Amino acid sequence: MLPWLIGTCLLVVIPLLVTLGLAFWGDEGLSLAAFGRMIQSDLVRIGLTNSLIFVVLAVPVRLFGAFFLALLLRPKRLAMARSAVFLPTIIPPPAWALIGLWLFNPLFGPINLVLQGLGFPGVNWLVDETATQLMFVILAGFQLGEGFIVLLIGRALIPEHLFDAARLDGAGVVGRFRHITWPLMLPWLALLTGRDLLVSLQGTFTPSFVITYGGPYFSTTFLPLLIYELAFDFRDSALVAAVLLLVFSTLIGISLLLWQGVLARE
Repeated sequence: MLPWLIGTCLLVVIPLLVTLGLAFWGDEGLSLAAFGRMIQSDLVRIGLTNSLIFVVLAVPVRLFGAFFLALLLRPKRLAMARSAVFLPTIIPPPAWALIGLWLFNPLFGPINLVLQGLGFPGVNWLVDETATQLMFVILAGFQLGEGFIVLLIGRALIPEHLFDAARLDGAGVVGRFRHITWPLMLPWLALLTGRDLLVSLQGTFTPSFVITYGGPYFSTTFLPLLIYELAFDFRDSALVAAVLLLVFSTLIGISLLLWQGVLARE
């Protein structure tokens, strides 16, 4: 365990302590000035709002998309379809961002060409603020392979005799899903929800950096990109540390609430 412990200390514990020091220590000693500037900052407010909107939209799309596909593609004969679902997840984030930039190009992108072929007007994906945010949600929705695999395993662990007994009792497809599949898969879904919150917040950096760099009109300035800009463009280490602690505390609180919900249900 020694290499793992050394890596954890160097890459997690020490940076966390440095972040705490930067956030709570000002020019005159112990201070909360960085948190005051964070509360008053319009950029932080915009980044937090954009990230919350993205998480609220992307996490359910990824979670229930993976859940639906795990139930639909459970038969072993659909192995090729499973591979197709998992494929976008293993594409490196910069390459996936470039693919998204091509797919959603307003002039020659395949998405607009398909829409126009069906008689719908093209969408200004990279110009309209709402459309650009929706584009990021759609791109994230394709990368659900890891959750898909986990839910496939979770479904496989449910004993089949429960479904056989339910059929003998006259339960249909909806009844078996409601009384067997859904309750037994709920802890898996709760686990993936916490994990997807982390992934969704962190995973916005590369596409927003490569495709829009926060535009148009700051509509895709998510917290990871904002932290990068504050650190390397504005060089405001105290404000960066305060924002990092805000994100970290929020994620820890959400994870604890989800964990308590799972324990209470058990």
